[in-house]
Amino acid sequence: MKRTWRIDTVTDAAKARIATARLASAYGLTALERTRLTTALSARLRQCLAKGGSWRLTLHVTAVPGEQAQLQVTVSSSDPAEHAPWRTAVACAARPVADDGGVAGSRADLAESLMGADEDTALLLEKLGEQEQLVAFHREELHQTNQGVLALHAELDAAGQAQQKAFAAERRARQEAESARRRLTFLANASAALTSSLNHDEIVRRLPQLLVPEYAGSVEVWLFDGDDDRRPPGPRAAVAVLAARTGRPQCAAREPGDLPGVDDQPPSALDPERPLLCLPLPTRRAPLGVLTLTPPGDRWEPDDAVMLIEFARRASIAIDNARRFERNRDIAETLQRALLTDLPATPGLHLAARYLPATHGLNIGGDWYDAFRQPDGSLIAVIGDVTGHGLHAAVMMSQLRTALRAYAVDGGSPGTLLTRLHMFLHHLQPDLYATAVIARFQPGRPTLTWAAAGHPPPLLRTPDGQVHTLDAKPGAMLGIPLHQRIDDHTVDLPPGSTLALYTDGLVERRAAGIDPGIARLATSLGGFRPEELERDLDGSADRLLDPLLVDSERDDDVCLLLCHTTEGFV
Repeated sequence: MKRTWRIDTVTDAAKARIATARLASAYGLTALERTRLTTALSARLRQCLAKGGSWRLTLHVTAVPGEQAQLQVTVSSSDPAEHAPWRTAVACAARPVADDGGVAGSRADLAESLMGADEDTALLLEKLGEQEQLVAFHREELHQTNQGVLALHAELDAAGQAQQKAFAAERRARQEAESARRRLTFLANASAALTSSLNHDEIVRRLPQLLVPEYAGSVEVWLFDGDDDRRPPGPRAAVAVLAARTGRPQCAAREPGDLPGVDDQPPSALDPERPLLCLPLPTRRAPLGVLTLTPPGDRWEPDDAVMLIEFARRASIAIDNARRFERNRDIAETLQRALLTDLPATPGLHLAARYLPATHGLNIGGDWYDAFRQPDGSLIAVIGDVTGHGLHAAVMMSQLRTALRAYAVDGGSPGTLLTRLHMFLHHLQPDLYATAVIARFQPGRPTLTWAAAGHPPPLLRTPDGQVHTLDAKPGAMLGIPLHQRIDDHTVDLPPGSTLALYTDGLVERRAAGIDPGIARLATSLGGFRPEELERDLDGSADRLLDPLLVDSERDDDVCLLLCHTTEGFV
């Protein structure tokens, strides 16, 4: 289908527009599509009339098999060279679906067409209104969404800030916990270091090593007895004297330190530029002294000050305990030395003894040695060990030594004397036991009589350098609830022989037992030259002990008694 209209006037244009609208309606265009088409066509025709001249409107419906039919609208000028044609197209039905009504000719047709155009316009406006309502609805919905997004952003921002604060608080808490752990670890390690020694000089020397440089720039130790003052001679800071007098920690600085438990004072006149923290060393009776510190940086943290006060308290306890131990140890050593008698001088028989107290405890125990003459001129050499350690064992040892001397006045062989000591100890202290070896040297007789009760066997070195272990049948320990008679044993004793009596502290080690120690002692004794023992028995005793006591820490006392015979004794 193809139709053409000539347009020279406005009336021609209106008729052509009406014909286009009717044709569009006949080919199934909707009111909205018709309105769009006719509105665009009216605008174009108005421009054409304004330009003047003669114009032609062509409507052409094309239908290609397999494709959508189109209504093509073309407005062209009678002078194509001057005005280019205007074209538009819209999809439509391939055939008319209603009567196109022809072209309007009368006024009634024009009015009817105008009314129809108004109806299409009203329908278009109605749809436009619906679209505007829908747009307004979506605009409101978008506004509400934007408000929600803004609120969500505000909440997220607040949550982010709260999370940052929580992270910062957690970081601070973690740092504080780490600092607290570090301080507690320091206190634990420092306490272990301070209490590991019972030498108060050593403890005082360790104080600066523990504190510098982490918690103090420098450390001065003022002990009131003056023996352990760790500072050059000269006047003391007034704040240290105040701490000594009041017993309260003091801090001298240009600005208040606000440290818990510490009194603030003006800066020290001796060193006004450096803050000083003076900590008393308290005890139950009175302070031992004052610990004066300078800060590792500009000042101390409050928690560090609390930790340093506790450190000073622990250091004071360690120093006080060490001093008490040293005093008691000195008393114990004096008592122990008093209980060990001097060795008698006997022609032809040289004696050398060594007693080394245990390095742990009060240095007093039950080991003893003794040598004395019997009425018949014989010399009794004895070495023994009371079980246990401490003052009780030392007292019992003294009683046994006194009892032995009393029994020896009546004479009697070593076995007889040990048997009487066994009865004495069993009745005196049923829950206390002892071991002992007694050897008797008789002038003019080249023999040695000896007896043992639960004690390590004596060692006899003969002049040819051979060392013999005197381990013939010994008796049981003294004091055990058992009736026993301890036998005597006799061995040849040529001139130049050396007898070694000792306690188990010399030869026994926890990891190896006692037999390897006895073997080492025998080897060392056999390694001496005869002239060494003859000339310097005391020095030989020291040289015999040195390789056997490689460990400076001993849990038990050590006793050694050497008896060397010469031609003059026999």
